[in-house]
Amino acid sequence: MNDEEPLLTIGQLAGRTAASVRSIRYWSDIGVLTPERRSAGGYRLYGADAVLRLELIRSLRQLGLSLEEVRRVVRGETTAARVAADHIAAVDAQIRALKVNRAVLSVIAHRGSTTEETALVNKLARLSTDERRKIVEDFMKEVSGELEGAPDMGERLRRSPLELPDNPSAEQVDAWLELAELIRDPDFRTRMRRMLALNAPGRPGSSIWFTRHVVEVVGEAREREVAPAGHEASAVLTRLFHDADRAEVLAALRAGLAADVRRFHRLLSLVRGRRPRQAHQEDYLWLEQALQAELRHGARAR
Repeated sequence: MNDEEPLLTIGQLAGRTAASVRSIRYWSDIGVLTPERRSAGGYRLYGADAVLRLELIRSLRQLGLSLEEVRRVVRGETTAARVAADHIAAVDAQIRALKVNRAVLSVIAHRGSTTEETALVNKLARLSTDERRKIVEDFMKEVSGELEGAPDMGERLRRSPLELPDNPSAEQVDAWLELAELIRDPDFRTRMRRMLALNAPGRPGSSIWFTRHVVEVVGEAREREVAPAGHEASAVLTRLFHDADRAEVLAALRAGLAADVRRFHRLLSLVRGRRPRQAHQEDYLWLEQALQAELRHGARAR
């Protein structure tokens, strides 16, 4: 009695697996799946172990390995584990690229972008870290460079760099695109430079946009329903700005409002994946009204 496993033809091997006859013949031709021997009629015959090897080949191919890599694994020149480890970095890179693709497509669909804007959105989203950093550094240099006493925005960014992550969300990509468009706008740069000049340390309005103290004090006054015109409001202004020139304080406030500093800060937070701070729009409106009222009162007193 013969205990040997019967050899399988290509057709029989295909019947035991999900591979087609054509695929088995191709893998045999290129040396990935070697037959046990040939029949008297020249037909390829495979041992039972070819079923397992065929499943391994198909699995490796589905995982994205090249034919050469599959051949080396099947021949024992390397291991599936070693080749898989090499592929992890490549797969991770593909995943990151696909996530960026999805985020960009979401932004384009949400914005209803034109053909020209679509190209720009795609370009800005795919800038390298160094290219994004250069855009921001150029902006910082223009708006604060050689501006005596201006807050060192460059140093602020070095302490907390602006970096779009490798796997950005659609919200982060959208925020980066909006920020990139904003800081490349010459008019915005001019307004931001004026705001920095008027809010420099030592100037009357230096605390408005770079400390939380102002909105906290104003917020407390609004909670007590203090009207922006009157003695109580004047007391709040004195607490914040002491005897500083109210006209200069108002100019500093309005420069920040014109530059839309709140929008700038919100976009910075979103790109970094942080929850934006409260805008405090009503607090700044109250402060503007209070300063205007005190200036009018001072003019009447004169």
